Amino acid sequence: MQRFLALLTAALLLTGCGYNDFQRLDEQSKAAWSEVLNQYQRRTDLVPNIVATVKGEASFEQDTLTKVIEARSKATAIQVTPATLNDPAAFARFQQAQGELSSALSRLMVVAERYPTLQANQGFRDLRVTLEGTENRITVARNRYIQSVQEYNVLARSFPTNLTAMAFSYAPKPSFSVQNEAQISAPPAVDFSASKP
Repeated sequence: MQRFLALLTAALLLTGCGYNDFQRLDEQSKAAWSEVLNQYQRRTDLVPNIVATVKGEASFEQDTLTKVIEARSKATAIQVTPATLNDPAAFARFQQAQGELSSALSRLMVVAERYPTLQANQGFRDLRVTLEGTENRITVARNRYIQSVQEYNVLARSFPTNLTAMAFSYAPKPSFSVQNEAQISAPPAVDFSASKP
C-alpha cells in the first residue's frame, strides 16, 4: 500500500511539474526566434540593392550611405546561435545591431525624399515598398517571439513549475526591449507661450 501511495504521489507531483510545458514553450520560442531571424535576413538582403539604386543618384549624401553599409556590416557580423536566446548580453548586442540598421535605413529613406529623380525611379519605389513590407513582417515576427517568451518566462517563474525550472536549469529568456525607453517614457514638452505666426 505504501508503494502504491508513493507512486501515486510521484505521479501527481510530476503531472504538475511543467516539464513537458517547458519543452513545448522552449521549442515554440525557438521557432518564433527563427522567424525573427528570417525577416532580419530578408531586410539585410535588401540593403545592397537599395544602396546600389541610391548610389545612382550622383549628389546623394555619401555619409548616409556609409552609415547604412556600416550598420549592415555590424548586423551581419554578429553570429546568432541557439545559445543567443539564453544569453541576455548576446541578445542585447544582436538587438542593438539590428536597431542601428533600422535607424540607418530610416534615415536613408528620409534623405531620399529630397531627391525627386530617385523618387521617380520605379526600381527604388519597388525596393522601398519591399522594405516597408519587410519592416512590418519583422514587427509581427518580433511580437510572436515576445509572446512565446512571455509564456515561457511565466512558466519559469510560477509556482510549482519554478521548481522544475530550477531543477532543470530553465532560466527565463531575454525579450526585445525598446531601445529609447527613457526617451519615450518622458512626457513631451509642450509650450503654449510661443507666439502665434
